[in-house]
Amino acid sequence: MSALFGHVKGAFTGAITDRPGLLRTADGGMLFLDEIGELGDDEQAMLLRAVEEKRFLPVGSDKDSQSDFQLIAGSNRDLAVEVAHSRFREDLLARINLWTFRLPGLAARREDIEPNLDYELDQYTARTGIKVTFNKEARRLFLDFAMSDRAIWRANFRDLNAAVTRMATLAPGSRINVDTVEEEIYRLESAWTESTSDDDESLLIAILGPERTAELDRFDRVQIAEVIRVCHKSRTLSEASRRLFDISRTQKRSSNDADRLRKYLSRYGLKWDVLHDSPSS
Repeated sequence: MSALFGHVKGAFTGAITDRPGLLRTADGGMLFLDEIGELGDDEQAMLLRAVEEKRFLPVGSDKDSQSDFQLIAGSNRDLAVEVAHSRFREDLLARINLWTFRLPGLAARREDIEPNLDYELDQYTARTGIKVTFNKEARRLFLDFAMSDRAIWRANFRDLNAAVTRMATLAPGSRINVDTVEEEIYRLESAWTESTSDDDESLLIAILGPERTAELDRFDRVQIAEVIRVCHKSRTLSEASRRLFDISRTQKRSSNDADRLRKYLSRYGLKWDVLHDSPSS
């Protein structure tokens, strides 16, 4: 709170001088708040007032400060889901959600994986002074996995960075081999699987609402959640249907997969245009 709104001298132990805070420093300019979804209830309430009235109260002060700033906020959370779980103020989201720009996750731009694999190895060398490389088979195995639908890259580049760091650290003789890669693939898939259930519920609540989600069987929850995720990652209805029905397409079980997907969505009252514009998890 002190970092955002500032404080006056003596406001708390260690406050030996006044501190203007980020909001006052941004007066007449622009303020970028990354991970705004991590703010606590009190900070959210004060930020809402600062955005609406351009006024706020520094910590320990009984006099308002003023700041006229433009706010840009970033979050890796789905703030609509956070509102549904009462972890983010609905009125604050409504106030700051004027323009929304969604950056595609790593799973939606897999062409970035291979060059960043080399980058992460270079960064590891810079940090540790140890040069680590892949053998040819290990590199191919990891990239085949990383570029496939098995790799969901839930934490985006943080997942990739952690994976490379682990493999580089465990690599025998500073050479990442197939065994090291196989262990890392198992570790990543296990971690992603453990968190899938909770993510399914959050996603469905955001799209269907809590009442309709509660009416779904567990089997249906898993299925519709996966369909929604694929739709979020696809640019068109046809692309989503190709991903969802890739096996049956090769066996020619269905002549119109796009229509098949459209009918499936309609069972839950969902439409492609609306769903595709919804935030992904």
